[in-house]
Amino acid sequence: MRRSYSSYWCAHSLQPSYPQPPATRPGYPQNAVRVHPAHHRSGYSLRHGHSRRYRRYRRFRLLLPARRRRGDRARHSLRPPSDVVTVGRIGSRSVAFIPRHGRDHRFPPHRIPYRANLWALRSLGVRQVVAPSAVGSLRAEYGPGAIVVPDQLVDRTSGRPQTYYDVDGAVHVSFADPYCPTGRSTAVAAARAGDWQTVDGGTLVVIEGPRFSTRAESQWFAGNGWSIVGMTGFPEAILARELALCYTSISLVTDHDAGVEAGQGVTHDEVLEFFAQNVTRMRTLVAETVQSLPEERTCPCGSALDGIKLPFELP
Repeated sequence: MRRSYSSYWCAHSLQPSYPQPPATRPGYPQNAVRVHPAHHRSGYSLRHGHSRRYRRYRRFRLLLPARRRRGDRARHSLRPPSDVVTVGRIGSRSVAFIPRHGRDHRFPPHRIPYRANLWALRSLGVRQVVAPSAVGSLRAEYGPGAIVVPDQLVDRTSGRPQTYYDVDGAVHVSFADPYCPTGRSTAVAAARAGDWQTVDGGTLVVIEGPRFSTRAESQWFAGNGWSIVGMTGFPEAILARELALCYTSISLVTDHDAGVEAGQGVTHDEVLEFFAQNVTRMRTLVAETVQSLPEERTCPCGSALDGIKLPFELP
């Protein structure tokens, strides 16, 4: 559905060192190999694949904190991410890629396994997350084709699990500034260099979906001074913060929301068509952003959990 066609591109050194098979399809990271959740929490065992040109990782299963308990000890449940994780390189950077909705788009925005996705990335060694998405504009001056790199977020979702720390006491994480300042400045610079209409800052309001907003809702969002509306930016941002990951949203405006202009409002097909027309440019923008991210983090994201006692060990 609209506001939700993109996936995670994540840049950081991945450990251990991965084999380097040829890219699986155009637009994927160079030398990509696919890793699927199956049996191991950490560590990756190798086996020969169908091709002698490279070896493929065994499937491993990721552990997520569960709400159920056995005696006095919290249990962990097994939960797969949206799809297999593709790992490879963009330029000199090691990257991991997860299709947010699954490769067949089987997960609507309110059913995406957000916790599993971010946990999978952290388990692979990812520390910086770049999250492109399609959004509707709440302002007349931000037309289709504009890139907005928001600096604030408003949550209007309901019922989505939005924390890892729901066992053995509360963990309160600062979320005053939801996005990584270094990631934001890097994305803005890359968008401007790519000749996009670029908006530095703004507020993303995340709705539950999968329906679009009513005209009254859209006008209310705009009246509050919010800039764009989407369906997938939350709980991604807070889950990244709870894992001490850098998180940067790159939002492509595909249409004006229902309250901004007259007419019948946006349709699913219109959004799909516009996004398809711009997907190549978006891939280029994301790749340029990833390659420009600093390899050593100096932002506050990595220290988000300093001094906080966690109920379990992070991968």
